[in-house]
Amino acid sequence: MEPFSVQRGDSPLVLAMPHTGTFVPQDVWTDLNERGKMLADTDWHLDRLYGGLVPDATIVGATFHRYVIDANRDPGGQSLYPGQNTTALCPVTDFEGHPIYRDGREPDAAEIARRLSLYHAPYHATLRAELERVRRKHGVVVLYDCHSIRSRIAFLFDGQLPDLNVGTNNGVTCAPEMEAAVARICSQAPGFTSVLNGRFRGGWTTRHYGRPEEGVHAIQMELAQCTHLEQEAPPFAYDTAKAERLREALRSVLRSLVDAAGRHAPQQDR
Repeated sequence: MEPFSVQRGDSPLVLAMPHTGTFVPQDVWTDLNERGKMLADTDWHLDRLYGGLVPDATIVGATFHRYVIDANRDPGGQSLYPGQNTTALCPVTDFEGHPIYRDGREPDAAEIARRLSLYHAPYHATLRAELERVRRKHGVVVLYDCHSIRSRIAFLFDGQLPDLNVGTNNGVTCAPEMEAAVARICSQAPGFTSVLNGRFRGGWTTRHYGRPEEGVHAIQMELAQCTHLEQEAPPFAYDTAKAERLREALRSVLRSLVDAAGRHAPQQDR
């Protein structure tokens, strides 16, 4: 299986989905314990949630599970949030802090390097290629990094997470106009709570690719899973009624980014 999937579009918008994949190769699967095999920290159903919201968006997804290797982590292993609990490039615990491997079967440095080569690097090579393709076509590209997480995880944050968590690494990774538009739409979305650059300010993908001065704008959306799942527990079923309400807000967000990209595109000589 290829470590990535690509749906090419012609608009200036690229959606990245690094955590929707559920593929675990047999050698890794054998080493996981029963808790690890639950794959509980998947970004469930984001492909369905975002499907068809705006025309002609490019979508790049990782097909492998984040327990194999996390496509939204620095390949050098540096923490995104120093001093706070988080999971590693090749996680050995889940979001609750519980081990996911059988005793003594955690990946060593050589195994991590192997997984970087087989999964992380090809996914990002593909994402980079699509960002460059779109940027060449439009003179600008907006990378929207799609994520979701359970709304209550004491190991990672206190209390209940807001529904819509917008991350721009404190305004660094995209134009101020884009950040402001997305934050405004989220704050005004009926029935939802939101925050800008709260607990999740943007992962490695957003921080690595977001170079607005070079025409590459990046923004992360971390959704609380209570917004679109029946319950935040197995079998993590999709709730169509909840999701449709959320899709209206997300459609407005994505449209605002496409519109803003048009205003940030370089003017063509006439």
